[in-house]
Amino acid sequence: MREIFAGLPWWVKWVAVPVIALFVFGGLIATVLHFVIGLLFNVLIFVALVGGLVYVVRKFTSSSSSRSDW
Repeated sequence: MREIFAGLPWWVKWVAVPVIALFVFGGLIATVLHFVIGLLFNVLIFVALVGGLVYVVRKFTSSSSSRSDW
């Protein structure tokens, strides 16, 4: 691989090849990023909902047990 790029100018290695790679694989990269970001967002929503549920259940169970002490 090194021999292929040996005689080429720097701008071909550092500008043209990445641009061509983004052009060819851009849709795939965008799809993977969309999937990963969507998955992380869903995990965050799940954790927030479960945390809220645990908070509410603990709040009401502790307040109802304190009422039974009266």
